[in-house]
This record gives sequence, C-alpha cells and structure tokens, in this order.
Amino acid sequence: MDFKVMLTTFGMIFLAELGDKTQLATFAFAAESKTRLAVFLGAAGALILTSLLAVVFGSAVSRLIPANYIKIGAGALFVLLGLWMLLYPGAR
Repeated sequence: MDFKVMLTTFGMIFLAELGDKTQLATFAFAAESKTRLAVFLGAAGALILTSLLAVVFGSAVSRLIPANYIKIGAGALFVLLGLWMLLYPGAR
C-alpha cells in the first residue's frame, strides 16, 4: 500500500469536506436525533459508498482517458461551475 497516496488523499478529502453541505446536513441530523450513532453510521456509510463509486468509475475512466486530461477536465469544470455560481447567484 502506498501510504503517501493514502495520507495525501485523506488530507485533501478531509479539508474539502470541512464545512461542506454533507457535514452540515450530518450536523443537523445529529442535532435532531437521539440516536447519534445511527446518524454517524448512516453518514459514514454514505461517504464510503460515494468514495467507492468514485474510485471504481475513476479507475474505469482512467483506462480510456489519460490522467492529465482528467485533471484538466475536472479543474476546468470546477472553474466553470464557480463562475456560474458567481454570475448567476440564486438561479434555479
């Protein structure tokens, strides 16, 4: 196992998720629920499943498209979505 990749992935995902809508939704569920363990297990299970899907699809796509193009495409999409949110705030 490549621990450098694992720790880098952990750090980037951890920082990206802080204050994320997923964390805020989990916060709200925990505030309403008396069974916080169920909230934790539900949230953790959902994050594990979405991460599994990302790894499976990322692996499949990387066989068809070089990693450089995937990174460039993801970065461009991120910038475009950011611009869209700035130019059209509150648009539905």
